[in-house]
Parts: sequence; C-alpha cells; structure tokens
Amino acid sequence: MSYCKQEGKDRVIFVTEEDQDGPSKVSLPEDEEQPAGLIQPDGEINWACPCLGGMATGPCGVEFREAFTCFHYSSADPKGSDCLEPFKEMTNCMSNYPNVYGNKDKEEMPTEETEKSSDTQQSKEVEAKA
Repeated sequence: MSYCKQEGKDRVIFVTEEDQDGPSKVSLPEDEEQPAGLIQPDGEINWACPCLGGMATGPCGVEFREAFTCFHYSSADPKGSDCLEPFKEMTNCMSNYPNVYGNKDKEEMPTEETEKSSDTQQSKEVEAKA
C-alpha cells in the first residue's frame, strides 16, 4: 500500500513494488517564470543578469552602464560607433582599478631567461622519474 507523509518541509512518499512496475503517473508543474536574460522581453537591459559578472555594480558600474546602454540603443552603422566617448570613460575608469578589472599592460611576458629555467626544471623532473 502506497502512502505519503509530511516530515517538516519535506514530503516522503512510500510506494509498493506494484507501483514501481508500471510507468510513472507523476507530472511536475512547468516553470511559469522564464530565466532572466540580458535583454528583457520589453527590450530593456536587465542589469541584474548574472551574465554581466557584476560589471554593472563595480567601481565603474555607472560608466559601464552608460557605455552598454549607448551600444544597446545605438542605431549607427557600424553599431556602437557613436559610443566611443562613453567607452573611453569606462576604459579610463577601469584602468584606475587594476586589482578589480586586471591590467593587460602589466602582464609579465615570459623572457628567454624564464623559459630556459622552466626547461631546465622540466628536464630535472624527467630525470628524477627515470
């Protein structure tokens, strides 16, 4: 005999072997709410979209929102070519926060010396394993 009992917030369902033998008769309700995307159905920008990765709320959030809004609503050809100033302001702001946005100019490029030391280290590891 199958039965169901409530334990706090959970519902526990016990089924018999006969219930397990046939196909399931359980149907789950469909999600009515569609997942939120970057552009809402009304055409507005969804600033809370996780796809923005917090860019809209960071230290340069205002500049980012202005540049992105300009690009989104741009009717210029090519799209966004009329948004150079807001993007320049956003870039300038981001350069003031390299710990948040990174700084490509200061990335270390491998030199011949670091490559040689890496090769030597790898050779020592291979010899040690042999």
